Amino acid sequence: MTNTKQLDAWTGDFGRAYLQRNSVTDDTDLAPRTAAWGNVLRSFPEVPGSILEVGANIGRNLACWARLTDASLHAVEPFADAFAQQPSLLGDRLTSAHNCSGFELPFEDNSIDFVFTSGVLIHIAPADLPRIMSEVVRVSRRYVLCNEYFAKQPEEISYRGEAGLLFKRDFGRYYQEQWPDLKPLNTGFFWLGNSPFDDTTWWLFEKTRGE
Repeated sequence: MTNTKQLDAWTGDFGRAYLQRNSVTDDTDLAPRTAAWGNVLRSFPEVPGSILEVGANIGRNLACWARLTDASLHAVEPFADAFAQQPSLLGDRLTSAHNCSGFELPFEDNSIDFVFTSGVLIHIAPADLPRIMSEVVRVSRRYVLCNEYFAKQPEEISYRGEAGLLFKRDFGRYYQEQWPDLKPLNTGFFWLGNSPFDDTTWWLFEKTRGE
């Protein structure tokens, strides 16, 4: 696994503390989370038949997609402690799970209908963004989505007193600038007041392959 400062933090004590703060898996979290993703699903021209979350943690988002679709579900998660909890939450709905980072996804090109990140790109150093985002685009057969913190200009923010662990930007624009064949389908905002997401912005794209 490729080591970076961010990966070292999230696969160690820092990630373990996050896991302790974010371990709710009952309907107080999953019901509103499913409703939020259900609103996003309305923007898909067709329901995806396979879904991969890069940086899935314990699998709460995938558990929502399991409620919303019959798609095969795939997870990539670098933190072993979080990865180990995925089967208890997803059970036999989890088609495949990989304890690795998003820098080298163990999937063939154009092999998964829908590939997404949620609260992951914000924790990738700017210099490393092309590596993980290019992997997301490579593996996606049709849809790409990211759900992240937005800022008009790239900025770093102290995260729980630590530097170099949280970065905001216009991730949707970055996707379009780097991969012009991505067609924007929709974007939206998850307000903390009525969703379990912390005021994040999501962008949904469709691969056009230059057509």
